[in-house]
Amino acid sequence: MVNRDVLRRVGATAAAAALLAVVGCSPDRPADDGTGPIRIGASLPLSGEFSQGGRDTQQGYEVWQALQNERGGLLGRPVEMIVRDDATNQNQVVTNYTSLISSEKVNLLLGTQSSLLNIPGSAIAEKNRMLYVCPSCASPKMFDRGYQYMFFSQQATADRQAQTFADWVAGLPESERPKTAAYPALDDPFAAPVVENVRQTLEAAGIRTVYADVYPTTTKNFDSIVNTLKDARADIVVHGSQYEDGINMVRAMNRANYQPGLLYQSSSPTFGQQYLDGVGEANTQGVLFSASYDVGLETPGNKEFRERYAQMFGGAPPEDAADGYAAGQVLAAAVQAVGDVDDQRALADWLRANEVATVLGPLSWNANGSPKGEFLVGQWQSGEPKVVLPREVATSQTIYRWRGQPIGGAR
Repeated sequence: MVNRDVLRRVGATAAAAALLAVVGCSPDRPADDGTGPIRIGASLPLSGEFSQGGRDTQQGYEVWQALQNERGGLLGRPVEMIVRDDATNQNQVVTNYTSLISSEKVNLLLGTQSSLLNIPGSAIAEKNRMLYVCPSCASPKMFDRGYQYMFFSQQATADRQAQTFADWVAGLPESERPKTAAYPALDDPFAAPVVENVRQTLEAAGIRTVYADVYPTTTKNFDSIVNTLKDARADIVVHGSQYEDGINMVRAMNRANYQPGLLYQSSSPTFGQQYLDGVGEANTQGVLFSASYDVGLETPGNKEFRERYAQMFGGAPPEDAADGYAAGQVLAAAVQAVGDVDDQRALADWLRANEVATVLGPLSWNANGSPKGEFLVGQWQSGEPKVVLPREVATSQTIYRWRGQPIGGAR
């Protein structure tokens, strides 16, 4: 994500009950006969709360399928995607992946959208010993379960996604470095690790914390939070947000006439035009964020991806679409290298030992399936998102204060 990646309202009791049905189950798939299409199954939230991210991810899958088939498919066979709507419901995720494996007899799996939904989805895949490449499962909790078949096809888990940003702030000259910081965060195990990691880095650099609190997912009005931030005189606000809450926070800052020198939001700014429309162009200027993808990246296949996306859906691809496309690239690389879709353990072992070139950049993994890389740092400038860090891939060499002037030494 984004969405982007969300792990809120986990509903642990319901999810655990739903997963009882698959404990102890074993693969129930016939051996692949080497003919016909290679069938790839995925569940996605095409309706419900996470539907925007789900539809964007589906578009990424569809662009990957189209281009992969033009290149001869996988192992010389066409790719057939089978997508089922999980309606942003964990129980439906369980039902969908169980059906895709046992009834649809798919050869391969791709993940759903958000950690919330990928937790049960990956559990089904693991019980059936099937490779599971998820485009949006950044919560560190995803990787504490000892799974062997799950891989996250972005650059970093949530607790590492803002590290490049935090290191940059901590390394600013003393005259430019913030003195005080505030850390409002959504009650969400994706947003919280992003903020906590930045806080640890900035406190170690001597930047004093003047506010740190978590607000519930039901929060719509941020006036009281913003008034507290204003009274605390925070020089930088690091906001652990998803989508709507990020927009509402900026609107509340406007009402309070509060303008910190730096504003970072974890996910909201990656929603592109929707974010621009939600807060207004003037208020996007200088907003910093972390991102897995930028349309201007000169990564393998990105030009081809951008052009085909525009042909199929119009406009520039959103981040979730690129994440979905990258997941397809990862899956294809493993299949082509192993030369088989039956030996799912070999596919997983190959990914653990190799690097894959994607539109997001090169991806590689730790033993638990978590990625080893770092996210890009983006900033809205003149109504467009730009990459500002790392410098070697930046599309803008200037970094601005929020709604203000360039930061000295940042050119």
